[in-house]
Amino acid sequence: MDELLIKYILDEASPAETKTIEEWIAASEWNSKYFAQFKMIWETSLSVKVESRLDENKSWTEFKELTEKRGENRPEIVQLPGRSFYWMKIAAVLLVLCSVSIILFNYLKSGEEIMLSMQTTDQSRTDTLSDGSVITLNKNSLLYYPKTFNGNQRMVTLGQGEAFFTIAHDKSKPFIIKVKDIKVRVVGTSFNIRNAASLTEVIVETGIVQVLRKKVVIKLTPKEKVSIDSRSGVYKKGFSTDLFYNYYRTNEIITNNTPLWRVAEVLNEIYKVDIVVPDKKKAALQLSTTLHYGQLENNLNIICQTFNLRVHRKQNKIIIN
Repeated sequence: MDELLIKYILDEASPAETKTIEEWIAASEWNSKYFAQFKMIWETSLSVKVESRLDENKSWTEFKELTEKRGENRPEIVQLPGRSFYWMKIAAVLLVLCSVSIILFNYLKSGEEIMLSMQTTDQSRTDTLSDGSVITLNKNSLLYYPKTFNGNQRMVTLGQGEAFFTIAHDKSKPFIIKVKDIKVRVVGTSFNIRNAASLTEVIVETGIVQVLRKKVVIKLTPKEKVSIDSRSGVYKKGFSTDLFYNYYRTNEIITNNTPLWRVAEVLNEIYKVDIVVPDKKKAALQLSTTLHYGQLENNLNIICQTFNLRVHRKQNKIIIN
């Protein structure tokens, strides 16, 4: 490839070689950077002139006198063909370029971040990043992150779904999570982010979190939350009065004097169903128990046994009365 690049720079490449090189340059940002550095080194090497303080005519006269004194024959001077000598110069420069190319390649490669992804389907998953931060992904979620964190920040992207972050403390490298056009910036803390359609919700468990979108910056402390609608641009900041967001991490749905309508709302979100409590008095009943994140039927049975209620199904609705 280096030989082809030189031919390309010297306008000596064939049309097919020119096409190959231009496609290679356009294939990636790294290739483009490599070519730019390569061309710069080549042009710099051609501009370097070797200067000598030696008087050529005087030196040649002294050499002839010395050989005559020793009785030696005058050497035959052979002029190298111009083209061959030209390519010898190129070969010499190539040798230097190869060494520089290896150094340049290793330098660029060492600074390049290798991106990985963590994806879940029907089960949640917990993993630890290179900095020690622990991430728990809910079902049907996707996270992009670098193999190692380079530079002065740690950045990941929550592509879809929901995740709970327990961030390793590092004041010199803030941790940033990108969600659509939103950035969540922290140093060392724990919080939950839910990315659902146009709505993004952040709930802080410990520490301090900054949520940034365009020119708006929202500061959150423990038990505070914010929801942002990316379509309408509406921000809603408030308090998190329950621990329902933790169900996929603890496998528990903890209710503490929670109205039945709210329990139904949470179960709908978790199990993707449509539970309704049409009677207002029954909907206001308060439940205090721990439901286990497993089969929906088991949790419905616990609710019905607690309040002596029944479950009916009508089309796609689950009716509690």
